[in-house]
This record gives sequence, structure tokens and C-alpha cells, in this order.
Amino acid sequence: MKVLPRRVRAEILLRSLAVQGSWNYETLIGTGFAFTILPALRHIHRADPEALQTSLVRHAGLFNSHPYFIPVAAGAVARLEEDDVASPVVERFKSAIRGSLGSVGDQLVWWAWRPMSAVLGVALLLAGAAWWIAVIAFLTVYNTLHVGLRIWGMRIGLERGMEVGRVLRDAPLHRMGRAASNFGLLLAGFATVLAVARVSGPGDGNLLLGAGAVALGIWLGLRARTVVWAALGTVWGLGMLFGTL
Repeated sequence: MKVLPRRVRAEILLRSLAVQGSWNYETLIGTGFAFTILPALRHIHRADPEALQTSLVRHAGLFNSHPYFIPVAAGAVARLEEDDVASPVVERFKSAIRGSLGSVGDQLVWWAWRPMSAVLGVALLLAGAAWWIAVIAFLTVYNTLHVGLRIWGMRIGLERGMEVGRVLRDAPLHRMGRAASNFGLLLAGFATVLAVARVSGPGDGNLLLGAGAVALGIWLGLRARTVVWAALGTVWGLGMLFGTL
């Protein structure tokens, strides 16, 4: 495959940010996908306006995915179009990959990374940080993954084409999700102790409430996954220290 010009790749990435702008019940994000991949189609079919129109209409059909993983699909489909793969094969590929892109994205981003980033901001606020520091921390941590996924997805889509499913299976995305969930639980325990300390004030009652909150967090956390006891002890100690200052 010929490498798409940098300008075309940058335009696809920018357009992917608006992929949900035309969401509807008939095609879901299908029209948004066509909008995203249009720069590649224009480049590939620049000498054949009729082929461009046909491919654009075809890609505006039903499609769904996690929005952050759209560059994976756009890159892979651009690779197939450039390699002149038959249209039915391209459509079967899109149907096969959309479920994986949706489930992987939901588990990693919505269920793990976003909650962890939000709890980080809350913990910073409860620890006494200025509101703008907490906001910047949330946006920085959250968008590090967000932007990174789009750039990485575009690259593997263009490089691997129909093999992106194998790349997604081999990538450490599930491990990243578990790590983010575990860290989010620790931050939640830390934030809980700080919140209890702020409400109850200093004294023995504060210590008992904080210990009870931590005990509940440990019980719930251990029912969901294995939590390192040393880490929990560290979080409890830091929470009590900062919360009573």
C-alpha cells in the first residue's frame, strides 16, 4: 500500500473527533464514519469521481464503534480501499470489527480510564489542591489515553488492514483497563477517607469513621478483584494524614 500523505492522515484524525455529530437511529455513526474517511477516499479515487461517490455512499451505511477507536476502522478501511479489495469483502470486514471496537473501547475508556481520571480530580480537590489543578490533572490524564488511542489506532489500521483484529487481541488494552480500575479503587479509598475527615473534623470519631470507610472499601474491593494489602495500607495512612491536617 502507498502511504497516505501526512495531510490526509491528519485530516482523518481531526474529523474523527466529530464522528458522533450525525448520530442517528438508522445508520448510528455510519455517516460520521463516511465523513471521517472522506479525505482518504478523495485521495485514493482522485482520478475517478464516480468511484469516489460510490464508495462514499457505501461507507455512509450502518456502522458503529467506540468513537475513540474510529481511526482504527478508518485506517484499516483506507488500506483496503487503496489495495482495491472487493466491496463485499470490505463490508464484511466492517461488520466483523465494529463489535470488537465497541466492546474494547467501552471497557477501557468508559468503565476504567474515565472513572479513574475523575476520581483523581476529586482526590486532589479533597487533598486541598486548587480546583484548576484538579481540572487540569483530569483533562491531562484522560486525554493522554484519548489522543494516544486515536493516533495509535490510525497507525495500526493503515499498517495492518484486515489484521487489526489480531493486533487488538495482542495489545495490552485489557491489562491497561484492569490497572486503571485498580488504581481508581485506591484513589476512591483515599478520597473517601479525606471526605470523612473533612465532614467529621479531627478527633476519635473521625478516626473511627475513616477506619470504617476503609474497611468497607477493602471488603468491596476484594470482592471485585485482588488488592495488594500493602497498597491499601499506604492509601489509608496517607488519607488519614492529609485528611486530618
